[in-house]
Amino acid sequence: MYPRQIESRLRGALRDTPVVCLSGPRQAGKSTLAKKVAGKSWPYLTLDDATVLNAARSDPNGFIKNLDKVVIDEIQRAPEVLIAIKKSVDEDRRPGRFLITGSANVLTIPRVKESLAGRMEIIPLYPLSRSEILGRSTTAFLTDLFKGRVVKPTKTVDGEEMMELVLAGGFPDAIKRPTEKRRRDWCHAYLDAIAERDIKDIARVDKITNVRKLIEVLAHHSAQLVNFTTIGSSLGLDHKTAARYINLLESMFLVQTVQPWFRNHLKRLIKTPKLHFIDAGLLAVGRGQTSAALKKDRATWGPLLESFVYAELLKQSSWAEEHHSIFHYRDKDQAEVDFVIENASRDVVGVEVKAAATVRSADFNGLRRLKAAVGNKQFKIGLVLYDGDQILPFEPGLWAAPIATLWN
Repeated sequence: MYPRQIESRLRGALRDTPVVCLSGPRQAGKSTLAKKVAGKSWPYLTLDDATVLNAARSDPNGFIKNLDKVVIDEIQRAPEVLIAIKKSVDEDRRPGRFLITGSANVLTIPRVKESLAGRMEIIPLYPLSRSEILGRSTTAFLTDLFKGRVVKPTKTVDGEEMMELVLAGGFPDAIKRPTEKRRRDWCHAYLDAIAERDIKDIARVDKITNVRKLIEVLAHHSAQLVNFTTIGSSLGLDHKTAARYINLLESMFLVQTVQPWFRNHLKRLIKTPKLHFIDAGLLAVGRGQTSAALKKDRATWGPLLESFVYAELLKQSSWAEEHHSIFHYRDKDQAEVDFVIENASRDVVGVEVKAAATVRSADFNGLRRLKAAVGNKQFKIGLVLYDGDQILPFEPGLWAAPIATLWN
């Protein structure tokens, strides 16, 4: 079993919160972690079981009435159960009574958003990070950045090895498959399940046949600014319907929109979000990219690598002691930074991704603009992650570092 760095946060929440929801994409390891934390003494009920699901939907209050210290898996399949849990918790506020999992963001489900406010903590669980795949229990990358330093990794990864691990993604069942073809087959089946089954659990979708095609269109827009009109027109959808579909896929943890970083006094910044897939393996399949194709034409490698880095930052921020928010930066002169990470004190670090083994001074132009916008006091470091093996200073506060520094 892979170590999950979110585990200590999950255990802590169960000690002081009546309902804890482990939320994230299907097959990311939620059930495995929930069972481990709950132990054998807690009953385990999954709403993927048709009989259990029918009981929960037929009589939610009766279903919950005699349950205590229980794991309920895939709660989004019967959101009415959450209303029954609220009633039970209002009568008995002991911590750690319900550990639930959801493969959709439960706060986006109608009738649920207000029902458990103040009673439930939601903890995200994403596919495996590189540090977890390597069996490491801690990662200091973000902590180091906010201290203004970057530490060389014990082992660098570049070239074909980097391409292989990016294409593999982070889903446990995918990465254990022995070949790229078998991993791609798993990803195809996963995307089909989202389009044909899972999305129906959380919403009525009028043109369900378009969802699989929409995923492929979004894959080709990953690491780009979101344009609902352009995306919709390629599928014969208006921009409102396209936006609704994208929001649904975001609530299912397939994609995420990354908001632009700006401060009120800055007038020349682009304020359009960017789109990223949460798993690079799924992204590659959605784009039809294989290692053989990428080796022949590396022009499409950049967006794939950028989304991979985003996923690593997202996973690390989910378990970090300090709260972080991830943004992107782009101004009207087209100077940009792939990722702007801000902590609760509004200190800022910038991370730019370069899919090449050579770094030039010009690669720091966006980071220089960001540094000037933030100010020297709150700008902690600017980093260009590249396909090399050396940590190199370019000027005060601006460094180039190997991509593997992410999981140092």
